[in-house]
Amino acid sequence: MAVQRTLCIIKPDAVAKGASGTIVERILRENFRVLGLRQVRLSRAQAEGFYAVHRGRAFFEELVTFMSRGPIVAVALEREDAVRHWREVIGATDPAKAAEGTIRKAFGSNVGENAVHGSDSEENGQIECAFFFAGMDLL
Repeated sequence: MAVQRTLCIIKPDAVAKGASGTIVERILRENFRVLGLRQVRLSRAQAEGFYAVHRGRAFFEELVTFMSRGPIVAVALEREDAVRHWREVIGATDPAKAAEGTIRKAFGSNVGENAVHGSDSEENGQIECAFFFAGMDLL
């Protein structure tokens, strides 16, 4: 299997709950290499840019408002099969349907406020990491 990059975003709901440290600890237990980590507050324009692929969908406005309402923690991750593994660790988008032991099951409230983001493909992992981290910012 190839080494891949993926992006974790600890979303405003999980940051507000004080779950960031626990989530980062889980990342390390899952043998991810943290290439970059930063806490930021996205402007509305930045959130719209990051989620531009969803523009026009019914949930876009709610998503952008949510993601710009408070601080987030962006974490660039690397390991073998990173995209698939991270998505397994975070669980289903709907925390009510997420498997026991997943991050979304533990910290998510609903489909909209589901604690964390994970890249959905290797290509998007590269693009999303670059959104938050310039090449020289990554280990």
